[in-house]
Amino acid sequence: MSFFALKLSEMNLFALFRRTQNEVISGSVVDLKMTQVYEANRSNHYVPSYFYDIYLHNTNKRVGYCDLRVGYNQELYYAGNIGYHVDPPYRGHHYAYEACRMLFQVALDKGMDTVIITCSPDNPASRKTLERLDGCYIETVAVPEDHWLYQRGETVKRIYRYDLNKPAL
Repeated sequence: MSFFALKLSEMNLFALFRRTQNEVISGSVVDLKMTQVYEANRSNHYVPSYFYDIYLHNTNKRVGYCDLRVGYNQELYYAGNIGYHVDPPYRGHHYAYEACRMLFQVALDKGMDTVIITCSPDNPASRKTLERLDGCYIETVAVPEDHWLYQRGETVKRIYRYDLNKPAL
């Protein structure tokens, strides 16, 4: 079955909405604190999304944010299932890597077996994060002109796929 052949209806729909806003996922390096949940609707291409702030473990020190977009469609091929941002003073400590590893588990809980994460070719820090996560580089592609990423100036993406069922890193 191709990557895009998996339908949302084949996923564990109960798990899609099981987590609640303000949930905290605790890791050994960072904690993720849920800030928003967007249910699937037309405006987000029918993709439920979960937004988290990234905090240093067991502190109130916010270092960035991340999100998980649950589902598979052509829109997400370019945008990815996971997005992240680490604030400049906190870069270089692998916080995005740790947050992504935690979101991999959330994605599994929501019935996903693979995720796509993308980065711009001119962002070497994100590229290193994606390579450290040990996914499969698929290709570098031009973003379609009608895609929202293109509209904000992101015209090329490196695409990586992660098999969530392989042994942990």
